[in-house]
Amino acid sequence: MKFKVIVIVIFISLNSCKTDKKEANISNTASKTILEKIADAHGYQHWKKVDKLAFTFNVDRDSTHFERSWIWKPKTNMVMAIAGQDTLEYQRDTMDSTSLKRNAGFVNDRYWLLAPFNLIWDAHNFEHTLITKDTAPISKQPMQKLTIVYGNEGGYTPGDAYDFYFGDDYLIKEWVFRKTNQQEPSMITTWENYTENKGIKFALDHKKAKEAFNLYFTGVAITITD
Repeated sequence: MKFKVIVIVIFISLNSCKTDKKEANISNTASKTILEKIADAHGYQHWKKVDKLAFTFNVDRDSTHFERSWIWKPKTNMVMAIAGQDTLEYQRDTMDSTSLKRNAGFVNDRYWLLAPFNLIWDAHNFEHTLITKDTAPISKQPMQKLTIVYGNEGGYTPGDAYDFYFGDDYLIKEWVFRKTNQQEPSMITTWENYTENKGIKFALDHKKAKEAFNLYFTGVAITITD
């Protein structure tokens, strides 16, 4: 009889622990902001381990092709810019006029690749609103919409706005860029062809509707600290 009582007590205790952990996980998720939920869905929690990120930014428009490559060491903020035979290495904390000009391209290309992480990095510099029921502009599917509007001072895109469309998994599916927060879209593209590298999810392709345009990434490689 005593043996049965002990078994029952242990069983209840184990189940109680499992329930507590499950409730704690739910609580942790619920306590995150929408910015954190989107960033984490794309693997932001793994970013702190990244020592080096390499990628090539490509744009195919009709019959034209454009590309440039980057190697970024985020912990030291060193960047190597590679365009054809031209290579420039610079420290983002101490830039001269040449590296400043090149860095504008880096900021643009990195933003396309890591926009979900910029929701955390730039959070102090924009205001945001969330609409939980909206319609994505390209697919016409029901999605949530996060709108961010940057401040009018500083940065490379002062006053610009972005509308992010995503589903219940918080992965971005489409977005709209609106220059200077104008009502009409400046550009609308998909976020597709997701791939995962070291726990971080990248949308490799960004296409327009009914237009021969694809902005895409190749050679995405990550070096991490174990």
